[in-house]
Amino acid sequence: MEVPGAPATYALIIANLIASIYGISFDRGFVGSFAFNVGALVNAKQHYRIFTSSFLHGDYFHLLFNMMTLFFFGPPVERLLGTDGFLIIFFGAVLASGIVSFYVNRHNLAYTSLGASDGVSGVVLSFCLFAPLYPIYFMFVPIPIPAIVYGVVYILVSANMIGRFGGRVAHEAHLAGAIAGVILTIAMRPEIVGQIFS
Repeated sequence: MEVPGAPATYALIIANLIASIYGISFDRGFVGSFAFNVGALVNAKQHYRIFTSSFLHGDYFHLLFNMMTLFFFGPPVERLLGTDGFLIIFFGAVLASGIVSFYVNRHNLAYTSLGASDGVSGVVLSFCLFAPLYPIYFMFVPIPIPAIVYGVVYILVSANMIGRFGGRVAHEAHLAGAIAGVILTIAMRPEIVGQIFS
């Protein structure tokens, strides 16, 4: 699949690298000041954390995995929807995940999460709608699976994992971001529904 320039995708990757590397290696307090935190949203009304948390990561593996995923899936989505459409998908998914994460964890003021997985999830599922049969190689599995199968499994697994592992993994954020990506893509390109089942 030919992928031309994708300025928004690359700008998001660069911003994530700068903010995350600074936070991981030089200033953990910086991470704490901008991560998603229920108490900060409730008591200090720091709603900006919904968005700033998506530019921070807990470790380098977390950062690398999210940025590699965005690097592969972001450019084709930006080409198909345009830069504005791509940004609507990414930040719409971030906003949706923030709202859902807040609702799910509203009674736990200490709950904290961070990472671009929510926005990236929206982008991945948007891609799946445009190229449902595109082969995706998951992790180290040598056999590819169709993109649409990957998308459906991703949503089902995320939904099933909500609340497990003591909340260390924000599966509800992944799920909300993925669903937002689907809804926003269909809203911008409603004809895509017919193409999937044609």
